[in-house]
Amino acid sequence: MAQHPPRFLKIVNDAKQRVRETNVDEIKARLDRGEKFTLIDVREDREYDADHLPGAVHLGKGIIERDIEGKYPELNTELVLYCGGGFRSALAADNLQKMGYTNVISMDGGIRDWRERGYPLEKSR
Repeated sequence: MAQHPPRFLKIVNDAKQRVRETNVDEIKARLDRGEKFTLIDVREDREYDADHLPGAVHLGKGIIERDIEGKYPELNTELVLYCGGGFRSALAADNLQKMGYTNVISMDGGIRDWRERGYPLEKSR
């Protein structure tokens, strides 16, 4: 796995102190139970197009703060964010909380852990 630069890790670790996290097994179990929540992929367009979790909405980290209110105006909407490994999603979740969203969770391990477990993925058409 690529080593992330120390200043990036510093802001990620800072965000993780404020953000609720879950893991891929918990999200898979919740999906299997048919629970209702919004799964948001915060990766880049090309990453999302290559593959993503079933039913995931794409709101890249570059635009999520700008576009979230238009899509999900209710601040208590349950939003589960994920990225490649759980770092970008933690940063995005932290920002959404600063915007007043009260039910944001970051999926630690990201799509990398999901893929390693052989859980199902979708591709963009």
